[in-house]
Amino acid sequence: MFPEYDVIVVGAGHAGCEAAASAANMGSKVLLITMNMQTIAQMSCNPAMGGIAKGQIVREIDALGGYSGIVSDKSMIQFRMLNRSKGPAMWSPRTQNDRMLFATTWREMLEQTPNVDFYQDMVRQLLVKDGRCYGVVTGLGHEIKSKAVVVTSGTFLNGVIHIGEKQLGGGRISEKAATGITEQLVELGFESDRLKTGTPPRIDGRSLDYSKMEKQKGDEEIVGFSYMDVPIIKPQEQRSCYITYTNSAVHDLLKTGFDRSPMYQGRIQGTGPRYCPSIEDKINRFAERDRHQLFVEPEGWNTVEIYVNGFSTSLPEQVQYEALRKVPGFEHCRMFRPGYAIEYDFFPPTQLTSSLETKQIQNLFFAGQINGTTGYEEAACQGLMAGINAHLKATEQNPFILKRSDAYIGVLIDDLINKGTDEPYRMFTSRAEYRTLLRQDNADLRLTELSYNMGLATQERMDKTSSKLHAVEQMKKILSEISLTPEEINPFLINQNSAALTQKQKALQILLRPGIQLKDMIEASPTLKELTGTNSSQTIEQVEIQVKYDVYIEKEKDLVQRMSQLEELEIPSSFDYNKITSLGNEALQKFNKIRPRTLGQASRISGVNPSDVQILMVYMGR
Repeated sequence: MFPEYDVIVVGAGHAGCEAAASAANMGSKVLLITMNMQTIAQMSCNPAMGGIAKGQIVREIDALGGYSGIVSDKSMIQFRMLNRSKGPAMWSPRTQNDRMLFATTWREMLEQTPNVDFYQDMVRQLLVKDGRCYGVVTGLGHEIKSKAVVVTSGTFLNGVIHIGEKQLGGGRISEKAATGITEQLVELGFESDRLKTGTPPRIDGRSLDYSKMEKQKGDEEIVGFSYMDVPIIKPQEQRSCYITYTNSAVHDLLKTGFDRSPMYQGRIQGTGPRYCPSIEDKINRFAERDRHQLFVEPEGWNTVEIYVNGFSTSLPEQVQYEALRKVPGFEHCRMFRPGYAIEYDFFPPTQLTSSLETKQIQNLFFAGQINGTTGYEEAACQGLMAGINAHLKATEQNPFILKRSDAYIGVLIDDLINKGTDEPYRMFTSRAEYRTLLRQDNADLRLTELSYNMGLATQERMDKTSSKLHAVEQMKKILSEISLTPEEINPFLINQNSAALTQKQKALQILLRPGIQLKDMIEASPTLKELTGTNSSQTIEQVEIQVKYDVYIEKEKDLVQRMSQLEELEIPSSFDYNKITSLGNEALQKFNKIRPRTLGQASRISGVNPSDVQILMVYMGR
């Protein structure tokens, strides 16, 4: 019934979809197995993509040839560029999405991808022999063979849903949990643990009074995620979100349910996400605050369903309902479904190599929440990388590894495999030490050529990147060569409260002045307008960033160059750490457990001191 596949992907969430797409687009014959064909690429929690640091990840996925950026753009109902008041390294795109359109678009794109087959069933066992994974066994008893397997199980491995004192087995509300894989892997010597996440109640938007809330409109300029030409909505068509707040009455009502809270009664053993706590957690941890912000987010174009961002909870349903009715604008709210917590198995990611292949079993890759992350974007980028590397392993090629200086994706994977995590891992700009280089605006310039050279990014995508790079260099050349006269540019400078010129000056020098924007300067100067008029707003923005932040960019490049020397010093795979008697106990344990590939990786392992790395260098003869 089933042929042998190159790659089998287990699970069709954000990680699974990207894994299937990337492996297939590189030429592998892929089987995507999901327990429910109707929930492919389901947005299990909020109907949004991107945000702080997450937006950078989505743009990186797109630059590499993944689908998340295109799907997000096609299903957006609102766009905002967050952190515009800060430097460009902090700018982060975010879309509000139509939940159903998002999933439908993802499925359509996968169905239009040659080499992707689908099958609806649960995977209950992996086929493993002599330390290699060669396929899966499904719930219906089918043995399906492949050269590589990518497991993207999300919250489904032995998932348990908690609503007050009620417990339900499931990986998502009204969907059954997956069993068998954890037990098998633990038997094979893997370490597993439990994590917890949660989601807020969904509300009937017709029952809300928006006049009591603050309206949050989308941006007047919509950039989107994808570097390709994806049709997007017009700014005036966007749906608004709203902001409201909890109050002491809401908090008092929520506290009445604490004695039945699964979190406080010890029924939940897994650790929850630190940076996306439940409302009951916020009340406890921030007892000094008398209110917390709630974002009222529409679920799509043609639905009245509302997502209450900031009100994640697992308290009893009646308590949730009564507390919500004390929120301004929610006095007469009707609930579609209550919030709930979900507890699930994950495998500490220190058991993975930097290609996301497991150390103990070859040809087996993990991606997404099975590795301890939280968030669609974190899952999607892992799926993309696991799919790429599963294809490369199946075709006996070297793995594709992104360094910390290449991408936020590289930072995320490096953090996971070296530091591990005991709580759901979420990406932030502060985790990236080279964030001036890893901006959302230049992901294509950083990554598309790398992807194109290994056979994932298309020729069209590569041509677009090359054209942009050429346009940027040409415009920078014009700015450095053209001088503007006082007569031409002074009216503009005076209008910008900038000192007038007394003699000709290079356009580049004028652009370096505080508060001067290149697009306004071009508009004010007939000379510049004539020479640069055909360039896109993205090209103009890229030039301005490169010119204004040139000193900081060059400093960061120098730092990358110095640190790369450690990355190039490889540690032999057979190296015996036990012979180094002067190593600290923690460093010895971590080195033996993680088996770092390079001195650079060794230096980033949690608990390893600089002196431990120096000792290691001495023993390696450096």
